[in-house]
This record gives sequence, C-alpha cells and structure tokens, in this order.
Amino acid sequence: MDVRQFYKKVREVQSGIGEPFVYVTSLETSDGGRPGLVVEVSRELAARLLVESRVTRSSQAEIDVYRRTQQSARKAAERAELAKTIQVAVIREPDRAPQDRKPADES
Repeated sequence: MDVRQFYKKVREVQSGIGEPFVYVTSLETSDGGRPGLVVEVSRELAARLLVESRVTRSSQAEIDVYRRTQQSARKAAERAELAKTIQVAVIREPDRAPQDRKPADES
C-alpha cells in the first residue's frame, strides 16, 4: 500500500471515531501479536492499528470484563500499598505486682 493511501485511510478511520479514547482488542499477528488483549488507546493510534489490521473495536462485553479486571487489580495494588504503610506498635503494660503475692513483713 502506498504511504499516501495508507495515511488517507488512517484519517478516514480516525474521522469515524467519535471518542478521544477507544477500547480495542488485539488480533493475532505474524510477528507474535497476542490475540484477545483489550486496551484503551487514543483515537489516532486506534485508527492506525485498525488500518494495519492489528486490532478490532472491542465489544461492550469485552470492555466490561476489562474494566472489572482493571478495577480488581487496582484494588489489590492499593491494599498492597496500604499494607506497606501500616505500622504496629507494641506497648507493654507497666510492671505490676501479682495479685496473689502477700506484702513482705515489715518486722
């Protein structure tokens, strides 16, 4: 494909995308691309990847699964970070005489 035609097609696809960021799902490629990965990319990058046939637009079901996965990963990271900052202080009770001891004779 001619470079001019390629970028003309990228601009056409880009103009058809209304949102500034788009969810796309990767396709298997000959250079080792892993299929089925959902990512959020800019409109410009999405258009280029769509023209190169490296991705497809994600379905709503794929987007929902992706968001739930990201939310649970974010919560796990926040819990791990919080666990690093929690400090425990051990406070000893003051020494006390046991209750069953008799006081010493004063004689």
